[in-house]
Amino acid sequence: MARYIGPVCKLCRREGMELYLKGDRCYTEKCSFKRRPRPPGQHGEQRVKFSEYGLRLREKQKVRRIYGVLERQFRKYFAEADRTKGVTGENLLALLERRLDNVVYRLGFAATRNEARQLVLHCHITVNGKRVNIPSFLVKAGDTISIREKSREITRVKESVTGAERRSPTTWLELDKASFTGKVKTLPLREEVGLEIKEQLIVEFYSR
Repeated sequence: MARYIGPVCKLCRREGMELYLKGDRCYTEKCSFKRRPRPPGQHGEQRVKFSEYGLRLREKQKVRRIYGVLERQFRKYFAEADRTKGVTGENLLALLERRLDNVVYRLGFAATRNEARQLVLHCHITVNGKRVNIPSFLVKAGDTISIREKSREITRVKESVTGAERRSPTTWLELDKASFTGKVKTLPLREEVGLEIKEQLIVEFYSR
């Protein structure tokens, strides 16, 4: 399966904001974006004025990179959001938030979404007591997500659960640290996503 394996700090610098793709490092002074808050490349210091198309493209790329989704799959999410009742942009973000790898990250079982994706792929995660190894699996209200008992001693998992308070609180999920278990209380609303995203620009990009 195709995936991005290049330097992730450059992605933050390209999008002009911290995407928190390196976990704990992003909260320290070692963060590349804090040290060099400009686009990568020899012309990065030059001021660039984006066209209307450029603004919409950058917003779409930013959301793709936050959730670690490639273009083809992202288009499918948009098509599904467009078919669903309600506001297309908000439907799109709700679908991305419901991905199992994102939920594992939000619950604090992993320091980054890439790390959460690896936990899912290696069968460390269960949904309603059954092993699920599909990162794009969409959770539903009432689902219970937990770390398999044999996997709970993984050092990175224990550290991530302990340091989960550092991230923005997620009201649509509930975490029980003692049992390494989380529950989906409700489906996510737009105000609960907590990211600097202008989803309307993405809708306009695909509707042009």
